[in-house]
Amino acid sequence: MIKVLLTSGKRKTAIARATVKEGSGRIRINSVPLEVYGNEITRYKIIEPIILAGDKVLSKIDIDVKVRGGGFMSQADAVRTAIAKALVEWKKDEALRKIFLDYDRTLLAGDSRRTEPKKFGGRSARAKKQKSYR
Repeated sequence: MIKVLLTSGKRKTAIARATVKEGSGRIRINSVPLEVYGNEITRYKIIEPIILAGDKVLSKIDIDVKVRGGGFMSQADAVRTAIAKALVEWKKDEALRKIFLDYDRTLLAGDSRRTEPKKFGGRSARAKKQKSYR
């Protein structure tokens, strides 16, 4: 029987779904290998939970992530959350969970901040039309 694990991560409007199964240590995001995915900053952001977990865990599993919505940085944050949750669930290791929480809480717990809706009388949530009298 093949063990397969599904997890998800969110950031703003970006949603990432990670599928973990036994394999050779391959990580793919939207069917693109991690080594060539996105730009350098997003790659470093995504690699953080992998470096914290260590190579022993990663050499035995394949991670396939599908991500959509949001911008490239929100997608990177969603992917790293999905990967971190997957690693903790796969290993069932409380020490790894504590390492992730001590490093950055958003690896396991999502960031609840969202954009504020636009109000009337202005062009954005806070900006209002100026008055020349008073």
